[in-house]
Amino acid sequence: MLIIMTLAALITAFVVAVVPVAPTEPTLVGLGALAAVTHASPIGVILIATLGCSISDHLFYAAGRWGGTRLLGPLARGRATARVTTWLLERAERYGAAAFIGGRWLPAGGTAGAALAGTLGWRLRRFTPASLLGSLLWSCYATALGYLGSTVTGNPLAGLGISLIIAIGVGLVARLVLHRQTAGEPVPTHAEAEPPTIAPAAPVLLAA
Repeated sequence: MLIIMTLAALITAFVVAVVPVAPTEPTLVGLGALAAVTHASPIGVILIATLGCSISDHLFYAAGRWGGTRLLGPLARGRATARVTTWLLERAERYGAAAFIGGRWLPAGGTAGAALAGTLGWRLRRFTPASLLGSLLWSCYATALGYLGSTVTGNPLAGLGISLIIAIGVGLVARLVLHRQTAGEPVPTHAEAEPPTIAPAAPVLLAA
């Protein structure tokens, strides 16, 4: 029975990590809590989720690589996603991979960052390590929340609830920081969203 539960947990972690619209964070928090309850190691869930997230990153990277700025237009139509895309674009040249790794905690930051990296012409030897590191750190964060919450409280439901509240709080703080750092900058509405302007020199600098 434990083997079946473990396999089901790993499959679930992989699927929600690969599918962009899936609720990855609460799922990983729940799987972390489940690992604590069953006294299982959360490392398997973390590694599988890391792999799934990185595969999703590479799919969006490929779309950005071949679709160019045409892909960024639809991505920028959501107000929050438009802010994330603007935030990432402004920091990509200065901070490089660190901007995309940190941007994973922003709403749709992983998706927007991967597509933007492809649009900017990042080479795989630069993008793949950044994707793997960002996916690993984010998977560790989400899974550890659930695992530690259940371990500390000794109650899986209470631990899961507290962990989800913390995750929501972190998300709200990230949104607040994003809003303040992009305050005063024009954010296109759904009807007028257009791809961000990308300087020609950016792909050369970032792909080095």
